[in-house]
Amino acid sequence: MNPVEFGVFISPQYQDLPRLQEHVLTAETVGFDYVSIQDHPYSAQFLDIFALIGTMIGRTSRVRFVPNVANLPLRPPAMLAKTSATLDLLSGGRLELGLGGGRLWPQIAGLGGPRRTPGEVVESVDEAITVIRAMWTPGQIANFQGRQYSLTAAQTGPAPAHDIGIWLGAVGPRMLNLIGRKADGWVAPLASDYDTKPAGQDRIDAAALAAGRKPTDIRRIIQLVGAVIDHVQTPERPRSGPGGQPIRTTPDGWAKIIAEFVHEERFDAVNFVPEDESVEQLTRFATEVIPAARAAIAAS
Repeated sequence: MNPVEFGVFISPQYQDLPRLQEHVLTAETVGFDYVSIQDHPYSAQFLDIFALIGTMIGRTSRVRFVPNVANLPLRPPAMLAKTSATLDLLSGGRLELGLGGGRLWPQIAGLGGPRRTPGEVVESVDEAITVIRAMWTPGQIANFQGRQYSLTAAQTGPAPAHDIGIWLGAVGPRMLNLIGRKADGWVAPLASDYDTKPAGQDRIDAAALAAGRKPTDIRRIIQLVGAVIDHVQTPERPRSGPGGQPIRTTPDGWAKIIAEFVHEERFDAVNFVPEDESVEQLTRFATEVIPAARAAIAAS
């Protein structure tokens, strides 16, 4: 199993830029492994996340950044490869590429993007991974003809500073199969029920083995919504995310829940989605929950 990593989910709201920057700098200072930032280009209140990441890598030195997840229909994969490699080079290897096939089609179409069927979404993500990896192999002339994307005598490069992981935000059997065959990580969507996740893990593993890959090479990221509090307010088996109950419990309660997800459902990364996006919550999770969770994981 990969060493367990901890990230924090930050919204790219433009209304209070000092507060947004403070949250990213807090994540760096208190010890999160990465900052994940949602990508909804059609939302008027959100900044462009790649411009934001580019700014914040210049103000940090350690923490990694992950689009959660990059909106593929509005970001052509060849240019997404160029942007990602550039940010990775500028940051000294501190970018991973979260990638999603899109879902809010009226909003995407409103910005000139396509409307895709579920089958076309899977096809587009599959082709995009091929295009992105080709563009990360420098010094080549790349040709690729897909149904959704293509390259014609494309000059490739630059190579990123490190082997960027492509982590897919995905649900559904075809996308899970694609993760096992071709991707480097699964960002389990907030909206999917926790009870579906063990079956999702098994599907990813089976697809990886069928493709001659090691399932352990694929990172598995669980996203947990909630708050760190001083008194237990959440059931033993919470369901965070849309339509579910956020986790509101003590650091020890959080540690127990996280250890369960690691050992029983085989996740190796936790993305904390704070109900109250504040310095206080980011600090408490990093300084109280993460050490307790690591101890609980080691003891299990």
